[in-house]
Amino acid sequence: MAKKRRVYECQACGFKSSKWMGKCTNCGVWDSFLELSDEQIEISKKIENSSKNPKAYPITKIKEDKIERFSTFDTELDLVLGGGIVPGSLVLIGGSPGVGKSTLLLKMCANLAKNGKKVLYVSAEESQGQIKLRANRIEANEDNLYLLSEIKLENILVELSNQNYELLVIDSIQTIYTEEITSAPGTVSQVRAVTFELMRVAKSTKTSIFIIGHITKDGSIAGPRVLEHMVDTVLYFEGDSSKDIRILRGFKNRFGSISEVGIFEMTKVGLVSAKDISGKFFSKKKRQAGSAITVVMEGSRPLVIEVQALVSESGYANPKRSATGFDSNRLTMLLALLEKKLELPFNQYDVFVNISGGIKIGETAADLAVIAAILSSFRNRPLNSETIFLGEVGLTGDIREVQMLDNRLKEAASQGFKKAIVPSKPIENNLLKCFVVDEVSKIIEWM
Repeated sequence: MAKKRRVYECQACGFKSSKWMGKCTNCGVWDSFLELSDEQIEISKKIENSSKNPKAYPITKIKEDKIERFSTFDTELDLVLGGGIVPGSLVLIGGSPGVGKSTLLLKMCANLAKNGKKVLYVSAEESQGQIKLRANRIEANEDNLYLLSEIKLENILVELSNQNYELLVIDSIQTIYTEEITSAPGTVSQVRAVTFELMRVAKSTKTSIFIIGHITKDGSIAGPRVLEHMVDTVLYFEGDSSKDIRILRGFKNRFGSISEVGIFEMTKVGLVSAKDISGKFFSKKKRQAGSAITVVMEGSRPLVIEVQALVSESGYANPKRSATGFDSNRLTMLLALLEKKLELPFNQYDVFVNISGGIKIGETAADLAVIAAILSSFRNRPLNSETIFLGEVGLTGDIREVQMLDNRLKEAASQGFKKAIVPSKPIENNLLKCFVVDEVSKIIEWM
């Protein structure tokens, strides 16, 4: 008699092992392995083999798919999606609790319903009465918008087949379960099976489906990594729930670019497109010591932001380095560079850096502004309130060029700035007076 093959699966990341382990070697989570039943193993194999097509064709004989879209009637959401919703697409939206995922999608559903599309909003976490309260607040009451409180996938698919819905919203994927899997909702097996079935329905019926995903402590979407591979589009909500501004960023899009971001503002009628985002990420008051202004690019959009720094004497052998909205590893590198090139004793000081407005920046064009803010705080000397700082700082201390410099300078000029510290002269003439610096030591001249 053949020995039964045992398979254990990590409930945090979906990693499989032939033996039970206390700590997952893939994601590092402790006590997360559960043994899969024969039924779960078969369903897992079915999902993994679903994308395998035994027939291959010459690429010259394959016809190009014509992608059609319909608008969400929200300019920022359309921008992130690549121009609108593609029929039959499966879109995953993640974000921290309270950031506005449900509010945004309910408002989107109301916009579509108002323009003649039949929409089904499924909530597995709230009752219909609770959703109705939110709909009243954000003015989302439309006849073509249908609500369903259900956690069983089979019942949702029955309702979907009974009516000719063009859009389905699932809130959230971690609370839906299918009878084919015996494990609890939210487990790796359940999330994978439910998402696979929703993907099949979306492609076969051309119904566009949006699913909301919970996120873990490290900011990634909870569940197996295959979840993000199965869907067509992955969007993340960023922003502090205590502030009005939210940013919707694309991390995957099979039908468009992921370079664009959507910026929303929380109002009494829900999340709306931020029509006038200029001036939201910096203070126009008199500049204080430890504050510097720069311009970052979010997709094709330039944003003027304020970089804040605090330098204080450390009472410990190992001084603190903390960054909010900025890469902490890059902050450590810049401080080491300042110690080397300017001979400043930052090994005796705690340094804190914050990007105002709750925005997170990943590009290196803000390096010069970070250094300027740190030096301003260190010397307790405010910078010129009409000056911006642009430039990437290399390990050798040289200041390198940044992309789309002219666009950044135009945005800064429109906000009333008069001077710019830049690594090279701009191509186009603009209203700013530009001062070129090529190495970090010359920044001292502007302090």
